[in-house]
Amino acid sequence: MEDETEQRPESLLPYEDWIETAMRQVVAQAVAYVAANGLPGEHHFYLTFRTDHPGVVIPPRLRAQYPQEMTIVLQHQFWDLKMDAEAGLISVGLSFGGVPAALAVPLEAVTGFADPHVRYGLRFRVASVPMVAETPEPERPASEDAESEHAESTEQEETPQVVSLDAFRRRPPSKE
Repeated sequence: MEDETEQRPESLLPYEDWIETAMRQVVAQAVAYVAANGLPGEHHFYLTFRTDHPGVVIPPRLRAQYPQEMTIVLQHQFWDLKMDAEAGLISVGLSFGGVPAALAVPLEAVTGFADPHVRYGLRFRVASVPMVAETPEPERPASEDAESEHAESTEQEETPQVVSLDAFRRRPPSKE
């Protein structure tokens, strides 16, 4: 029987980074599929991203309202959805309070992705933006079309399964 206190050696290969990159490609492929084919059936996406991440393009009023993080809903009323795989950039048109807006979000700015219809979700870390303490309540999705609001209220009972990489990350041994 192995001693459970024995530590694994420190990896010189960035496995955690590779896993995170591969999981971001799931988001890229889902967005690219929907951009080309539309949303199938009852599928819809919640996309959470850092608004303060370099390369994020949103209207100034939205940046003021959501200075750090924002969640958008891609369900019924969106247009010009594109996934630029080479640039790693998602772009989409949405209405906020009846005012149309164009958004551009680098994949690296994405902190969460969910498809509540199938209870699927992913969480990501964003290394280049300093993380601040989380607020007790998650922000509501910013898209304000009536159908998304209705879907949001009916989806609250069903929590998507979120895969967190934290459970798979090895922590350095504490130096006591």
